[in-house]
Amino acid sequence: MGRAARRGTGTRPWTVPVQLVPRPKGTLLSPLLLIYGFAGVIGIGTLLLWLPISNTGGGFGPIVDAFFTATSAVCVTGLVVVDTGTYWSSFGQGVILVLIQIGGFGFMTSATLLLLVLGRRIGLKEKLLIGKTVGMGGMGGLIGLVKRIALFTVLVEAAGAAILYIRFSGEGPFGTALWRSVFHSVSAFNNAGFDVFGNYRSLIDYGDDVLVVLVTAVLVIAGGIGFIVVSDVINVRRFKRLALDSKIVLTASAAMLAAGFAVILLTEFGNDGTLGAVSTPQRFLDAFFQSVTARTAGFTTVDIRQVADYTLFFTILLMFVGGAAGSTAGGIKVNTFGMLVATIWSSIRGKERAGAFGREFDMQQVHRALAVVMLSLAFVTVVVLVLTMTEPFKFLDLLFETVSAFGTVGLTTGITPELSIAGKIVIVVTMFVGRLGPLTLALSLIQRERPSAFRYPHETVRIG
Repeated sequence: MGRAARRGTGTRPWTVPVQLVPRPKGTLLSPLLLIYGFAGVIGIGTLLLWLPISNTGGGFGPIVDAFFTATSAVCVTGLVVVDTGTYWSSFGQGVILVLIQIGGFGFMTSATLLLLVLGRRIGLKEKLLIGKTVGMGGMGGLIGLVKRIALFTVLVEAAGAAILYIRFSGEGPFGTALWRSVFHSVSAFNNAGFDVFGNYRSLIDYGDDVLVVLVTAVLVIAGGIGFIVVSDVINVRRFKRLALDSKIVLTASAAMLAAGFAVILLTEFGNDGTLGAVSTPQRFLDAFFQSVTARTAGFTTVDIRQVADYTLFFTILLMFVGGAAGSTAGGIKVNTFGMLVATIWSSIRGKERAGAFGREFDMQQVHRALAVVMLSLAFVTVVVLVLTMTEPFKFLDLLFETVSAFGTVGLTTGITPELSIAGKIVIVVTMFVGRLGPLTLALSLIQRERPSAFRYPHETVRIG
């Protein structure tokens, strides 16, 4: 048989004809649009903060510090290399506040609101992307949903500012008190962690102020749960009738808040550098607030530099999980964590199908959650490894800083202003990936999903 005959189709039993299917155009449009959008806002924010009008010293400040601050604001993280209350002018603080609001809304929802104001039409691809960023699978009533999210945000932030003004009005002139109230309310609801009180003090001076602490905690929780869950709770009002996603978010959030409160209270109760030096009621108040803020808020009522190592490690776990998907919070998301915990529990109980609250999970979602968690752990590991080679700080401090940046939390043991230029750039990348990485990865996985035309034979793999 000649060579040409041997090349003919069907002559080799082990060859299978393959039909090449061209990749649909725009497959990576959504994730890239998010990345370019956030990067563009950060770039504009960097240029504005670099201007002499933005700082109190006059002249152009270090571009790296402006870049770091803009990234931290857009990614609603709260890590700072210069003190927000004393270094930045009123104009600079205003720029930071706008960046926080854009980052909290999310680039796509912010862009949608702008297009609606300008009377522009929202296309199909934009609707699909917005739906994913706010945690919706479909597009029904999407534009109305974005409007309701904006209204909800403005109302909650306004209410928070009004209540905080009651406290701050007695501490200075009307303008100063009003600005502190508005800035703090917006920063808290968006889980940003920026403050304008000065000297890197955050809320340490208000640790015994029930009004400030509880209002801040409520704003953080509301922003970290997200509008979808809040709306579901308001409309349904009965836990049994809530959507499975809402049940997971509420249950996992409550469990983590309770665990964080108990661990922080027990481990820091006798620490004179934190809770041990205050009254018993304030110990309970501050322990609760630290559990809330570790979920990506970034405020603190205690000096993190004085916290015990075991408390820092537990806080790292809380920061890594973060808040709910489609909210202002960061982390791998409590939805992801809750789903994986329920999957593990189902496996321990010998169930063939994983699920919770009488509902089964889509296995593609479980696989997607595993991919997000494992890739997030791998990224954090690489960042810590790099920082140990460039920075002279303790390993636990570097791990805490890395997870705080990745989870867009903003808590720090005090090493952020002392980072080298290389360290600052690494943390900037970590904040950016932490804010967009899990969402972008999830979008990419969703877009790559295609129904399989065949299945491979089953074979067991040894475990344990």
